[in-house]
Amino acid sequence: MIEDLTALEHAMKEGGAGPGLPQMDNASIMQRLLSEDPEGPSVEPEIAASIGEQMIHMDMPPLPRSIRRRIRDVCSRLNPRNAIIVGGGIGHLSAWLFDMWCGGVGEEGAPGNRPDTLRIIEQGTRFGVIIDRLIRRYGAESWCSVISLSWSEVVAESASAIAANISISPESRAILLPQPVDLVVIDLPEEERAEAASSAFELISPGGLILVQEPTVPTGDVGTPSEGEEPTPAQTKVASFNRWIGLVREVNSSHSIGFAELTGGTLVGLMKSEA
Repeated sequence: MIEDLTALEHAMKEGGAGPGLPQMDNASIMQRLLSEDPEGPSVEPEIAASIGEQMIHMDMPPLPRSIRRRIRDVCSRLNPRNAIIVGGGIGHLSAWLFDMWCGGVGEEGAPGNRPDTLRIIEQGTRFGVIIDRLIRRYGAESWCSVISLSWSEVVAESASAIAANISISPESRAILLPQPVDLVVIDLPEEERAEAASSAFELISPGGLILVQEPTVPTGDVGTPSEGEEPTPAQTKVASFNRWIGLVREVNSSHSIGFAELTGGTLVGLMKSEA
């Protein structure tokens, strides 16, 4: 899936980079993969900028610009077969990626690295309609579609079908994720990111990559909820962050993880081992 980085790693392992040079380890690969593309456009795509203005009027906080741009840079280096955006919103991040993959509105054809399929998961039906218009505007109907369900519902349906390996109804088939999934981009509120990333890591294929903004570190003593009581927002945030730490430890022990510290936050890449 990683075109230029895989070629570079192979060359170094084979000695093509010159005698005496070390092999490229996983940490180095992740560092290169998550690095900035100095030749990438610095100006926000026109459609994305318009959507960003709508989000401000709707009091919807967008991903930081630095995170959006770096996700675009990373995806420009990949050649995914089946990709997913979890948390479509009104299409802000999707517009950045469409502009890169499709070469802009009205362009004939698409760059070679666009996914064979893209599923945008957006639970809000009204927002799904907006994203569907964006898909048509970029002429991406043949390879992209919206699933108007929660991520947990989509994962459960797909995982059970894969495990059962049985024929399914046309209704269920419409929400299943094309396999193998090898790119997942998560754009959800920070309290939901750990759970979404964990379930995505279970579903993604070996060699697949997950991109997600790191949740912020909770501060202060929030206490623990009493039995039968709903946790406070602060307690929910702490519980979510603890799940995030557990996921990072798990991935770091057996797979590959990388961090890109940016002005608006930290972008994290989680890559499942091929072994």
